[in-house]
Amino acid sequence: MKNVTLTLLGFLIILSSACTEEKEKVEEAPTESFRNEVAATEVNVATAERKSFDYLINATGKLEAGAEVLAVIEQAGYLLEVNVREGQFVAKGDVIAKLNPTEAEFRLEKAKIALRNANANYESAKFGYPDLFSSNRTDEMAVVDEQLKAKNGVFLSEVELREAQMAFDRSVVKAPIDGQIADLKYRAGSLVGANEVLCQILGTSQFILKVKVLESDISLISINQKAEVYPISNTQTAISGSVTGINPKVDENGLVQVSITLAANKSLLPGMNARAIIRAPQNNSLVVPKDALVYRSGRAVVFSIENKESKWNYVEVGKDNGEEVEILDGLEENSTVITSNNLQLAHQAPVQIVKE
Repeated sequence: MKNVTLTLLGFLIILSSACTEEKEKVEEAPTESFRNEVAATEVNVATAERKSFDYLINATGKLEAGAEVLAVIEQAGYLLEVNVREGQFVAKGDVIAKLNPTEAEFRLEKAKIALRNANANYESAKFGYPDLFSSNRTDEMAVVDEQLKAKNGVFLSEVELREAQMAFDRSVVKAPIDGQIADLKYRAGSLVGANEVLCQILGTSQFILKVKVLESDISLISINQKAEVYPISNTQTAISGSVTGINPKVDENGLVQVSITLAANKSLLPGMNARAIIRAPQNNSLVVPKDALVYRSGRAVVFSIENKESKWNYVEVGKDNGEEVEILDGLEENSTVITSNNLQLAHQAPVQIVKE
């Protein structure tokens, strides 16, 4: 009986070992044939190229007129005429308003009379020096002539006449520059004080867009660098501009103000919001399409193809222009990189290139 029990136990051990070996073979079989059984992922590809790369610096700001000048009413009085309206274009020197000139005309006429009287007195005084003024003693004559004019008030009357003429001229308000009328404050019949602002004149032959740029990007910007401007009124059509000013200060937010000058355009208005794209060319950069870049656990990854399989490459990313990405490290030049169906792709997965 004891021998039968031992024999049965040995048979069970041998049977268990055989089952274990068979199970291991069954489990190992799918691992070896996995790549042959899984369908290849269809992918689009591109080549990692070393070339010139346009880094795009995006910034927003407000448009300003190329020139902004205040038209000032220099003396107090009643406005008889206001000859402009808001939005109207004027040329430099155009009369845009007139004050009641009655008082200024009276002062001007009075000054003219005073000068005539002074000259008359001066001429009478010259008769006291008949020999001198009929001689050739020019130096002595000039001294006496100046003394007589001063004594008879000619010089003072000439100054008072110029003052009266200036006061009369100030009764007419003229456009100081070519431009467009904005913020008109008074109309005909208004009583105004001296040095009141009548309106603003915007010189719109040029516009200036002032934007804020990160201090890390300012080294890539220079005077006369080209820029594309998209006003909020038309975000599809770019207006060409160029960098004309860079503020040499960094503000508390780490931003630097850059001025971009644009030519006149009917679609632009001062105060309008606009977006600028400043192109900063980078030479000899290794570049891949942005679609080739994915992120796994917060790290940048680009899949390349080797032997019809995907290869996982951790990369260091540089600048990004919205369409292409600069690769600083982790990828070889001329690598074939995957640009589609790469979000869930695994390392060494079989892939098939789709012909476009």
